Formats: sequence, C-alpha cells, structure tokens
Amino acid sequence: MQSIDDTVWIAPGVQLYGQVEIGAHSSVWPNAVIRCEVNHVRIGRMTNLQDFVMVHVGFDHATEIGDFCSITHHATVHGARIGDGCLIGIGAVVMDGAVIGAGSIVAGGAVVPEGVEFPPNAIIVGTPARQVADRDSSHANRLNAWQYVRNAEHYRRGEHRAWDGPEYQTWLADKRAEVESDRDLY
Repeated sequence: MQSIDDTVWIAPGVQLYGQVEIGAHSSVWPNAVIRCEVNHVRIGRMTNLQDFVMVHVGFDHATEIGDFCSITHHATVHGARIGDGCLIGIGAVVMDGAVIGAGSIVAGGAVVPEGVEFPPNAIIVGTPARQVADRDSSHANRLNAWQYVRNAEHYRRGEHRAWDGPEYQTWLADKRAEVESDRDLY
C-alpha cells in the first residue's frame, strides 16, 4: 500500500515497491528506487531523493526520512532513521538501525555502519563514519530542500532551468531570509 501526497513530483524511471509513504512537496528524481518487502518506508515533506538513490528496509528496521532532507545522488539509506533537516552526501551509505540526528550532514562517500547513532547537528565523515564536528546545519539543509521543491515545480511544467537567471537569484535571497528566520516552517 502506498500513500503519496498529490504534490509529490516523481520523475520518469523511478521505481516504488511496497509500503511507501511520501509527504507533501517532496520529490523523487530519475532512477531512484524505493523497495520495502517488509516494514515500511516513510519520507517526510519537502524532502528530495535525488538521481539513483536507493532506499530499502532491513528485516528488523523500517526506513524513516524526516522533513526537509536531501538524500543526494547515488546515496543508499537501508533500514535507517534520518532526522529532519539532514543532508546525506553523494554516494553515502546509511545502514540498518543507524540514526542520523536532525540538522546533520553525512559527507559524500561516508559509510554509517549498522546500529550507529549520531546526535543532532553532527558532521559525519569517513568509512566507517565518525563525527568530526558539531554544527547545526538545519538552515542550510532546509534551503537546499527548498531549492529542490522549486526544481520539482519547474520540472512538473517541463522547465529544466529552475536555478538560473535573475528571477532565481531574487527567489533564493528571499527564501534564504525566510529560512534563516524560520518563517518557512509552516
């Protein structure tokens, strides 16, 4: 059973299987795969799963990804929990039972082993992953998520240059101010 909000943009080539829930204004980009033969996958609102992302579940762990997250190109989230306002870098892997606290960044190529938990606002790097800094990245991560909301709205209309030109620069400045003052949280 799937529950996908009407505002979600799903690119051609996406594959969804099993009990998948995706919240409002999220987007799933080309060649992403979400599979759950057991448990469930829950993706929050304003979250983007970029090209070639793999989301799967563990036998004992559902996958839950919060609001305003960016799961970037070729990343894998497998039976893990990702808090609100996180960015999972290109090619990163987050394994069964792992927890990434809100406002965190998992660097590109990092591998978060099974069962490892990181607190909110962690900067996580390496193989195996370790925390190297404590920094609240929620505003920057939310702004990135908003850019993907905008991009999905444009793609839905067949427009592929959402991040170009003076109108975009004005939008970005306005959205940055809105995010920095938390006025974007509705």
